[in-house]
Amino acid sequence: MAIFRKAGADAKQARAQEQNQNLMKLIRRVHSVVEHEDIQKHRHSQDYFGALLGNSREMDITSEEVDGMHCEWVRVRRPHTKKKVILYCHGGGYSTGSCIYARTLTTKLASAASMDVFCFDYRLAPEHPYPAALLDAEKAWDHLMLQGFGAADVIVAGDSAGGNLALALTLSLKEEGRLLPGGLVLLSPWTDLTASGSSHESRAELDPVLNEDYLREMTENYAKDADRQDPHVSPLFADFSGFPPVCIQVGDNEVLLSDSLRLQKNLTQAGVAARLEVFEGMWHVFQMSPFKTASEAMDRCAEFILQLQG
Repeated sequence: MAIFRKAGADAKQARAQEQNQNLMKLIRRVHSVVEHEDIQKHRHSQDYFGALLGNSREMDITSEEVDGMHCEWVRVRRPHTKKKVILYCHGGGYSTGSCIYARTLTTKLASAASMDVFCFDYRLAPEHPYPAALLDAEKAWDHLMLQGFGAADVIVAGDSAGGNLALALTLSLKEEGRLLPGGLVLLSPWTDLTASGSSHESRAELDPVLNEDYLREMTENYAKDADRQDPHVSPLFADFSGFPPVCIQVGDNEVLLSDSLRLQKNLTQAGVAARLEVFEGMWHVFQMSPFKTASEAMDRCAEFILQLQG
């Protein structure tokens, strides 16, 4: 009987691995459709998918201009807390992405946490390299403060380059002696633009979304004339003392795995409560995808946020 159970378990595991491989092949094909050598067409493709996959009858999406910067509010159409808010920094390698593209994540996060999400279109590289995005993030933060939110009432979240920006914003606020957000939620954060992590090699063949050529181009676009070890560019190297609690989610199959593993280690060493969740078989910002594991991951983000409120 024991042998039968082991054989059955092995077969089940093999089927699961095959399903995961097929899913990653699908993600690779979808990603290749969105990607384009022409950066403007790449941006338009992302917006198209964001509008398609981020559309929900359960959400109200309202545009707002903040000192010439386009922003949008994402709100659930049901009773929910208005005292807390999520400031969302979209991903896209600092060269692409927008509020529209981010709807694949902001709508899920707003629904799971029952909180309003405020997303903003920071200026993109290579037209606007570092520190343009960081200055725009500070503008979005200041806008929320002027709306009457306390710093602790704001959760700063972001995916990929947006995770980088969330960390850089918090670091800048700390250096300016200002009050810090209540917490950070980071999805596959890009924390090290020097690409020194071991997963850049160990996950190179597995990652269906990112590759070294793409990361090199995005780094050059954003940080061409900047020191890539500057903590505002590569927050992995920051002094995290005094930071608020952080939740990090990352896929086991992505080249940026080390960016999250090392970030959590550095946060913990600085005395910061840092929760790291590594999702086996998943890829870069898998939470965008319309399937069960992505929804479960968002629910876990919401749990983290609700614990902060308690």
